[in-house]
Amino acid sequence: MDIILMLRRLRSLCIKELLIIFKDPANRLVLIIPVILQSLIFGYAATYDLNFIPYVLCDQSRSALSRDLAARLDGTDKFVRQATLSSSAEAEAWIYDGKALLAVQIGSDFADRILSGQNADIQVILDGRNSTTAAMAQGYIAQIVEAWNAGHGNASPVNLVTRAWFNPQLETRWNIMPAMIGSLSIIQIMVLAALSVAREREQGTFDQMLVTPLSPWEILIGKAIPPIVVGLVQSSFILIVCLFWFGIPFAGSIADLYISLGVFTLSCAGIGLCISAISLNMQQALVYCFVSLLPMVLLSGLATPVSAMPEALQIATCANPLRFALVCVRRVYLEGSPLADIAQNFIPMLAVAAVTLPLAGWLFRNRLS
Repeated sequence: MDIILMLRRLRSLCIKELLIIFKDPANRLVLIIPVILQSLIFGYAATYDLNFIPYVLCDQSRSALSRDLAARLDGTDKFVRQATLSSSAEAEAWIYDGKALLAVQIGSDFADRILSGQNADIQVILDGRNSTTAAMAQGYIAQIVEAWNAGHGNASPVNLVTRAWFNPQLETRWNIMPAMIGSLSIIQIMVLAALSVAREREQGTFDQMLVTPLSPWEILIGKAIPPIVVGLVQSSFILIVCLFWFGIPFAGSIADLYISLGVFTLSCAGIGLCISAISLNMQQALVYCFVSLLPMVLLSGLATPVSAMPEALQIATCANPLRFALVCVRRVYLEGSPLADIAQNFIPMLAVAAVTLPLAGWLFRNRLS
């Protein structure tokens, strides 16, 4: 009988807790909709398949053999030729601007060497800023060349000579660690900003702040600056780890890097303040914050390139400031790109800040407690 009574009490307690969880419509949405959305995002975005490889070709041989090899590349569903160049020097701009993942150069003596029974080399220049995609592209093109060799017999082998720019050894750490400068700081920025107003709303002090001489914009600025400062300090710690612990060479300007991070943290603070303004308590703020963070990280290009995602998700990433922050940080850190070359990435981040910060200010004044 004691066991039965205990089970009944446990059943009643469990029913009560479940009713509390599912009674609030907001909780029902958080428990169901994010799971479905995250499953879809993981299925499409979290993939290491490289389905789109833009490349440029410099065919100095202009022979039937070189055209046949180029046709093998163009005949796949992965390699897409962006341009046919007259010299290998022209490939630098294509790779530097991110318009091509690799450049293929076929020498002028390609056909002569093969017909005479000698080995012929093909140079492949890879964009090493993303070591994962570069290594996969190198593997794909090696398979195509191997199949081309098999079709022409073992007496006419073609060898690949690869060279990776911005990351000569294709070390994954060179790709991941600079991206951590933005990816890790966004967590603290959004959490701190999201808790700022929700904490005071829960404690009942936010209404008192609204009747002070402070204007909504002053409250907004005062709430935004601390998370931004904390985020920049945290980014500095990660930068020090990259430089002095892992020894990843820094090729750019410190000023350009921090200007990029400043724009990025401003947009993140705006998102966090909007979350804080619509949350009734700190628990809701944390839930909304982490529900937002996971898709932002997945759709940022941190692990997989944005070009490998479906077109609808690529469009969705335009509203993700982390995507453009990673582009800026990687280009400044690994390439040494000046501010003029990355300035176009500031536009989406500033657009997010221009929408979220005024919205947060309006919500501060008009959101019902």
